[in-house]
Amino acid sequence: MMSVIAAGFSDPVLGAQIGFRTVMEAIARPGSVRALPGLPAAPPPLSPVAAAIALTLTDYDTPIWLDGPLAAVEEVTAWLRFHTGAPVIDDPARAAFAFLAEPAQAPPFSAFALGTPEYPDRSTTLVMQMERLSGGPALTLAGPGIVGSQELSAAPLPPDIATRLAANRALFPRGVDLLMVSADAVMALPRSTRVTAGG
Repeated sequence: MMSVIAAGFSDPVLGAQIGFRTVMEAIARPGSVRALPGLPAAPPPLSPVAAAIALTLTDYDTPIWLDGPLAAVEEVTAWLRFHTGAPVIDDPARAAFAFLAEPAQAPPFSAFALGTPEYPDRSTTLVMQMERLSGGPALTLAGPGIVGSQELSAAPLPPDIATRLAANRALFPRGVDLLMVSADAVMALPRSTRVTAGG
């Protein structure tokens, strides 16, 4: 028997507008936590905030890659396809968006699309479901959108996250962008941000 697909935004237009504005604000101010209201229902382990980002930023022309825990749940793939039309693919190097329920086990960033010098926007945005957006090991952020410096302490992250992010920044304007989400908020780490370990 076919399972019922959970609803998306209660008001699709307003939900997408709020989601887009919130994500853009987070990208403009790297490391800042932005609450995201009006979340959709989503089949676990896809988080409501990650689901809202999928509804807001993906469509039939934006291939999605899912990590193991998400890909293993048929309802997650069905929900994404039904509500966004986005193709769910197996190759992370072809993904416009990658959704990770276990960010500490994220593949190397080089496994994803990094863009090209001519088309740096043809890269993957990683949507990482975090247990929390504070209280983890400290990283110091600097760069566009940050006055002085900003501390980030989301968890869990890969043990080598500072090294990964430094290598990612060295590729600029190529490289991946990160959106870290909690139960009700989002924080962005664009490729233009310089990251060092320690507070």
